[in-house]
Amino acid sequence: MNRPALPSPTTALAGRRSAPVLLVVAHGSRDPRHAATVQALVRRVGALRPGLRVETAFLEFNLPSVPGVLDRLAADGVRDVVALPLLLTRAFHAKADIPAALRQVPPSLSIRQAEVLGPSPLLIAAVERRLYEAGLTPGDKSATGVVLASAGSTDPEAIAVIAETARELRRTGWCSVRPAFASASLPRTDEAVRALRAEPGVRRVAVAPYVIAPGRLPDRIAAGAAEADVLADVLGPSPELARLLLDRYDGARAARHAVARTA
Repeated sequence: MNRPALPSPTTALAGRRSAPVLLVVAHGSRDPRHAATVQALVRRVGALRPGLRVETAFLEFNLPSVPGVLDRLAADGVRDVVALPLLLTRAFHAKADIPAALRQVPPSLSIRQAEVLGPSPLLIAAVERRLYEAGLTPGDKSATGVVLASAGSTDPEAIAVIAETARELRRTGWCSVRPAFASASLPRTDEAVRALRAEPGVRRVAVAPYVIAPGRLPDRIAAGAAEADVLADVLGPSPELARLLLDRYDGARAARHAVARTA
């Protein structure tokens, strides 16, 4: 029986070399836990796809910066980059800050900006993973109210996405799910906890931080969860989040739209 020919090692290596570099662009934080968590997530992404070059850059507070990484990639002879915003919603950083940073690049680089991470069923799965790791079980769903606590935004599109994510999480079987915000928007986490306590059928309340890495706003979420029964961890380097980064990378590769440069 004839078998399909396998690619030679040389061909496979060439394919890996020709794949665009994945540049994960995080916001950055003065809190050292933030960068450490981002780097752990990036390592997990690399482990899921051996041979893919994955780099990390930060908009502020941390190094390396976006321009610094792009200059280094150009010096290494890289020609094609997919820049992935490490953001859960399409708010100001995704719409303005990251595109502005990416336009100021060496002329030899072709850059495509991937979509932000949310919304996605993989994010719902990551939230549930953290809730189960905090001590809940699928059998607890019908009597548990969940506060989906995000960092917050003044962008109506971002707020709408958080609200829809809360509704999607509720559809998986939780008794009730309410969105909350650490800044910019209302309600705050503690207000959502109290509101869930008053709902019929809710016998326990859990707070699920809908944030990627620790920092000032996640700490504010944790403080607001003082009266909750369960506080889950941030999404961090969860398997679902790592898979989602690769999904967004593959989508950007297929789209083939380069970022416009400044004149």
